[in-house]
Amino acid sequence: MQKIARLIQKELSEIFRVETAKMNGVLVSVSHVRVSPDLSVSRVHLSIFPSERAQEIIDNVNSNEKSIRYALAQRVRYQLRKTPELVFYVDDSLDYIDHIDELLSK
Repeated sequence: MQKIARLIQKELSEIFRVETAKMNGVLVSVSHVRVSPDLSVSRVHLSIFPSERAQEIIDNVNSNEKSIRYALAQRVRYQLRKTPELVFYVDDSLDYIDHIDELLSK
């Protein structure tokens, strides 16, 4: 499962890198992928900069999940028999770390 999660993370990172190059000032990176034990669902955590646009971008990504899954399937077709469903979440751990640093510096 970890090997498949790493493969999905690597390929999705490349897909998002190519797609966000068209959008000026937006950076989307795949911070973590968790695959269900039956390999049918992948939970993908995205780190988005700037964080003010995070919800807008996550909504857009979730609405285009089928096309992203198809692009992923084209890239991993020789490694995976079936491409899992993708569910995207915002990874706000960096914002949380900044908030803790801000509180500690007072």
